[in-house]
Amino acid sequence: MEKYYPEHVAIILDGNRRWAKRKNLPSLKGHQAGAKNLEKLAAYIINKGVKYLSVFAFSTENFKRSEEEVKYLMDLFVSWFKHEYNKFHDENIKVIFSGRREGLRKDVQEAMDYIIEKTKNNTKGTLNVCLNYGGQQEIADGAKRIAEDVKKGKINIDEIDENLLYKYMYNELPPIDFLIRTSGEERISNFMIYESSYAEMYFPEVCFPDFNEDEFERAIDIYNTRERRFGGNK
Repeated sequence: MEKYYPEHVAIILDGNRRWAKRKNLPSLKGHQAGAKNLEKLAAYIINKGVKYLSVFAFSTENFKRSEEEVKYLMDLFVSWFKHEYNKFHDENIKVIFSGRREGLRKDVQEAMDYIIEKTKNNTKGTLNVCLNYGGQQEIADGAKRIAEDVKKGKINIDEIDENLLYKYMYNELPPIDFLIRTSGEERISNFMIYESSYAEMYFPEVCFPDFNEDEFERAIDIYNTRERRFGGNK
C-alpha cells in the first residue's frame, strides 16, 4: 500500500530539557540538540512531499522561564537563522515565521528577516517557525486586522467566514492535517488552534531530539491508518 504524506504537518518540539536530564547534561544542551535535529528532520519531511511544516519553537508563555534559559534560546535562534540558512536554501525550502515580533530582541528580528529574505523564492516546501507565538493571540490579532479592513471598507462584514479568517492569520497557510507533539504530553498548549481544528493528532513518548526520520515514518504510518471525517458520519 502506497504511503500518503499530508500537505501540512505541525510539530510541537517538546522534551528537549527532559532529554538532556536523562543524559545527565545541562538542560540547555537539550535545546541545542533539538535545533540540530530540526535542521535534518525539516529537510527530510519536506523532501518526502510535505508542502508545509509548522514547528512550535517558542511560545509567548516561554518568556516566563529563567532569564538564563530565555537568553540562551534567543542566542540560539540568532545563530541558527543566520548561519544555518544555507541548509534550507540548498534544499529549496522557504522559511517563514508566525508570532508576535514585539518583545523579541532586535538581533532576533534581524536574523529572522535575514533567513526570510534569503529563502523567499524557494519552492519545494515551507518551514513555518512559530516564535513568540500563541494560538489565541493569533486569532485575536487576526480579528483586529479584520476589524481594521472592515473600517477601511476593504471587506464587507458579510464576507467574514471561517475561510476568510485564514487570510488574517500570521501567515496564510492551509489547515493542519497532522499534528505531532513529542515527549508524550497529550495537549496542544495553545498551538495553532484555529488551523488544527480537524487535524489528526499523535503524541509519541520520544523526546524531540530523538524524534528522527524513523520516528517520523512511524508517525506517518499511524496517520495512514486514520479515517478523516471532518465532522461527517462514517
